[in-house]
Amino acid sequence: QLLEAKASLSLAQTQHALQLQQAKAQINNMVSKQQFEQLQTTLREEQCKTQQLQESLHQQAEQTRRQLVRTQAEHEHLLQAAVEQAERLEHSLRSAEAVLAERAAQLRDAQAQLSRNKLLIEDLRGENRGFAVALQAAELKQKSMKEKNHLLEEQASALKQLIRKITPASLS
Repeated sequence: QLLEAKASLSLAQTQHALQLQQAKAQINNMVSKQQFEQLQTTLREEQCKTQQLQESLHQQAEQTRRQLVRTQAEHEHLLQAAVEQAERLEHSLRSAEAVLAERAAQLRDAQAQLSRNKLLIEDLRGENRGFAVALQAAELKQKSMKEKNHLLEEQASALKQLIRKITPASLS
């Protein structure tokens, strides 16, 4: 619009200059008063049109300048918002990476502890098997001892009966 207005203004100025030259040439060639007045009227009209075009061009230029300033301010605001959002996202990413690294370390520690626990459980199972074998041996020994004890008790009882029988006979 600005370029069109400038082109219109330039055209009007050229036409105005041409008409002015024509008017001067006609005056020099002894133009009639009526023609002179008509040319003056045309000249005034063209001057008014030129002034109107200049004012319109000035208004359009001012409007364009204000719109450009608004657009530039909006772009700066959007750019600032985008930068702030990028900084927030970067901070969130760093925080998430730190939490993830911490969790990974915890998982590694837990896995190491689990491995140690598995080894300990295997050791305990081995010991438990040893204890079970020892317990079985002890139970067998205890059973054997009970049986021997029982035999001994039976023998002791038989001896007591024998002594009871022998003692009265030996006393008499």
